[in-house]
Amino acid sequence: MFTGLVQATARVDRIDPTKTGVRLALDVRGWDHRPTPGDSICVNGVCLTLAAPPAPMPAGVLFFFDVIPETLTRTTLGNLAPGSMVNLEHSATPTTLLGGHILQGHVDATASVERIDTGHEHRIVLRPSSGAMEYITPKGSVAVEGVSLTVAHADPGAGTFDIALIPVTLERTTLGALKPGQRVNLETDVLARTLVHWARHYAAPRN
Repeated sequence: MFTGLVQATARVDRIDPTKTGVRLALDVRGWDHRPTPGDSICVNGVCLTLAAPPAPMPAGVLFFFDVIPETLTRTTLGNLAPGSMVNLEHSATPTTLLGGHILQGHVDATASVERIDTGHEHRIVLRPSSGAMEYITPKGSVAVEGVSLTVAHADPGAGTFDIALIPVTLERTTLGALKPGQRVNLETDVLARTLVHWARHYAAPRN
């Protein structure tokens, strides 16, 4: 479980093919968290398992993750290249401050950046795929690239929703570098998904 509060960003050092997908090596700097193999790390909203001990570097450390084709196809991790930046968060503990909202690290869909407005506020309009729009609630929670955000506006008719970003989010995550046309990972609120699923499949009709 994660909270959607990004703790660090990292640069993709290299991506090596393996028999089961790829091994992703991330150059992590300025983060004192040192996971061990088997630990979970949220990378751009995707729960990944550390595959090998971190390797010390002159200015940081390398984290290694094995990523299978299913994950590469269904998330934006398949679009990464050496030099790409990613958001990181280690798994929550019983004493973690829940400043965001509950995330599982299971990407529900991707979304395309339709428009970025930078007038009186930094607002991004997103168009999700795969029917995720039914779980987007105005003033509800959504995770974009692993960042816990509030839905500023939802337009079910247009199939889009807006997020408004504060300066600290722009500075400390990769969202400040997004461009129109770029795709991002989405995880909708697990409570909204559960409620819709229950109502659709188990709620008894009233006479």
